[in-house]
Amino acid sequence: MPTPLEALAGVANAAQPLPGLVTGGQPTEAHFKALKEAGVELILDIRDPMEPRPFDEPALAAKLGMEYVNVPVHGGTLTDETIEKILAILRGRGARSTLFHCASGNRVAGPMIAHLILDHGVSEEEAVQMGMRIGLRGAEILQWGTDYAARKKGA
Repeated sequence: MPTPLEALAGVANAAQPLPGLVTGGQPTEAHFKALKEAGVELILDIRDPMEPRPFDEPALAAKLGMEYVNVPVHGGTLTDETIEKILAILRGRGARSTLFHCASGNRVAGPMIAHLILDHGVSEEEAVQMGMRIGLRGAEILQWGTDYAARKKGA
């Protein structure tokens, strides 16, 4: 049986920033099947439903017995409300092995930076470095995650 990270072989920016949590870009149907075999139970997809996709993720996840959650992230949704929805899912996943993805890993990085800082005691510098490893490429996404974490950490 592959590990969840091994199941993502070939996916852009595939990484395992935390135990039981893998991240990356857009997986294929074969990746979903390998993820199921690797014990992944939850798919957190932050792509907008209108983005072109190679297959119907919600239908395949349901067929495989995996929970599928979509929280759309695009320029107009880089808000506290959106990041809080994502963090609630990450915090509430318990021991369930999870894939957290977008198209490339870039959008995943913002909420992951906040999650690492706020929930795992990682320094901002280390969290940003991890964000880069999981696909961070945009200054706007970086600022979204770090600003949210700074506001909440100081609260």
